[in-house]
Amino acid sequence: MKLVRALATGGAAGAAGTTALNTLTYLDMVWRARPASSTPEATVKKLADITGVKIPGTDEERTNRLAGLGPLTGLIVGVGVGAVLGIAREAGYRPGLLGSSLAATAGALIGSNGPMTVLGITDPRTWSPADWASDIIPHLAYGMVTGVALHALDPSAYHPS
Repeated sequence: MKLVRALATGGAAGAAGTTALNTLTYLDMVWRARPASSTPEATVKKLADITGVKIPGTDEERTNRLAGLGPLTGLIVGVGVGAVLGIAREAGYRPGLLGSSLAATAGALIGSNGPMTVLGITDPRTWSPADWASDIIPHLAYGMVTGVALHALDPSAYHPS
């Protein structure tokens, strides 16, 4: 039962962090009038091509499905990183708030940018400073919110006086 609770609380912490990441990303889009990134959809399309999975429908339907599947990968990464950190906490990995936040940030950066880089969708070595800022800042927010939530949801962190 402790493992299920750790998975659930970690997932909830990751969902909170993902909300923070998405909020900052959308605010950046509003502020700079920039379009949404197409890299999540391109990643799903490339993975489908590599694995031979057919995305059904007409060209327009496939495009629309990719537009939904791309952002879902970010949600999966965000909740998944939180869930992994929840399980790690249950297993004894209990860094302080800063350590938890940095671990969450690193997990989200690797989980989101790693597959895109490996598949050749993006190359961080070619990113401009603005590109880096628009990626790092929301991921730092993810890490901070996820770290705070992990600590707040951890019943063993509270010691009655």
